[in-house]
Amino acid sequence: MRIDAHHHLWDLNAVHYPWLMESGTPRFFGDPTPIQRDYLLPQFRKDAEAYDFKASVHIQVGAADPWAEAKWVQSVADQHPDWPLAQVAYCDLTSDDLPDQLDRLQSLPSLRGVRQIIGRSPGEDAKSGTNDLLENPKFLAGLRELGERGLSFDLQLLPELMEQTARILERAPRTKIALCHAGSPHDRSEDGLDAWAIALENLSSMPQVFCKLSGLGMFDHDWSADNVRPIVETCLSQFDPERCMFGSNFPVDSLSSTYAELISRYTALVPDTQWEDIFYRTSAGFYGFVAE
Repeated sequence: MRIDAHHHLWDLNAVHYPWLMESGTPRFFGDPTPIQRDYLLPQFRKDAEAYDFKASVHIQVGAADPWAEAKWVQSVADQHPDWPLAQVAYCDLTSDDLPDQLDRLQSLPSLRGVRQIIGRSPGEDAKSGTNDLLENPKFLAGLRELGERGLSFDLQLLPELMEQTARILERAPRTKIALCHAGSPHDRSEDGLDAWAIALENLSSMPQVFCKLSGLGMFDHDWSADNVRPIVETCLSQFDPERCMFGSNFPVDSLSSTYAELISRYTALVPDTQWEDIFYRTSAGFYGFVAE
């Protein structure tokens, strides 16, 4: 059994995604036009089951109404009991009514954690101001609240923010953290990857932080096993396989590869002895799947 620890689904008739349906707006991950269509569990399963994936984690993906998205994901899980589906929902950790929001989310059996994006890309962050979350004391309080409730936090940010973020996470040691997309190494030059690796040490040194090998095609649509090898090897070295997990980031990463190509590249990158950890054991433990 394998688990895909990071993917998205959407039914465009059920939930509205403003970012997805924008026309003519370039995004850091590419042109979203090819994925402006329904992407439902049966389609995802068709790709994933061909490679022995039998469970997965749905990650929130910018719905106009996050609660509507979370309820819809729960309905998908309920309709497909033969496919264990956990979810990480959106919640604003700085909200004054955070306890009430978390109470509502925790009424959903599929809920495992929360994601609130801190950093997407330098250009988009400069316009959105999401980096400012790190300056808000309510954000730290929210992280602590997650840990007290046994919920995890999916952390999406840029390398430039890792040192500052680590200082905050040190003050919320009970909260498990899943670092999305290997920390988004957006500068793929030699100097850029060196700077990313140094920044990553701020997070990898913390035992509560785990790393997702996901989203490697967002900043390079021509990626191959060879040109991301330094990224994967650095993650495996700093976190060890016991704290690394695979995520396809589909359908967003379908803009740069098929599911088959994705698995083929990771086959070339991950030693056979580490596959069980990266493709099953780490994510099963982190997201609370029942072992088979």
